[in-house]
Amino acid sequence: MKKYIWITLISIVAVAGFGTLFTQLGMGWFDKLIKPAEWIPSWIIPIVWTVIYGLFAYVLIKWQNRRPLTKENIILLIVNGVLNILWCLVFFTLHQLFLGVVVIVINALFAIRLYLEICKEDAMNGFIISIYPIWLCIATTLNLAVWILN
Repeated sequence: MKKYIWITLISIVAVAGFGTLFTQLGMGWFDKLIKPAEWIPSWIIPIVWTVIYGLFAYVLIKWQNRRPLTKENIILLIVNGVLNILWCLVFFTLHQLFLGVVVIVINALFAIRLYLEICKEDAMNGFIISIYPIWLCIATTLNLAVWILN
């Protein structure tokens, strides 16, 4: 079981690392965009993502200590991770605002599906991880606003 915990932690760090890399590559461009007046202060965003990744580590390790993840759970986790990275690449690095909206909407839908799977496994874990789909829905509205304004 310990092997799976290491794979989980390395995967979470990889998603966070690639997301951060692609985001940082586009920050100069992003800073020049028109944003809605209700924009979240920029210092909050990395804190929330750090909390989300930490909570995922906690929930997934706790889950795997009880029983192995199913193939469907693993696929949902991989899809969510890939979509998180892809959005950072498309939006920040490639400067594709509309395609960013498309990717983040798909990501939010998969996040809700993953959340529901986690709730089926353990309601408390679902509560803990509920910040992820909520945050993606907030990010989706902000992404849409940036696309409309620019």
